[in-house]
Amino acid sequence: MNIIAAKYVTPLSVELHFSDGTTQVVNVGAFITKHPHPQYNKYLDEKKFKQFQLEQGNIVWGKNWDLMFPLEKLHAGYCE
Repeated sequence: MNIIAAKYVTPLSVELHFSDGTTQVVNVGAFITKHPHPQYNKYLDEKKFKQFQLEQGNIVWGKNWDLMFPLEKLHAGYCE
């Protein structure tokens, strides 16, 4: 299973489309707020948050994949 498309939808949330036809909206901001860390906190800035990429079937933030989540959790609709 892979993420085939991702779209910013609301503050710090993304709509993810998976290769199995599933779509989920995931609030990544909730994870960052509950797990503060300098590596993650910069993505609370919506301008930086919106710069996510799809790489190798996953959604990632940062050149070195500063922030990413297990596909199984994203597929289930959460990233905690």
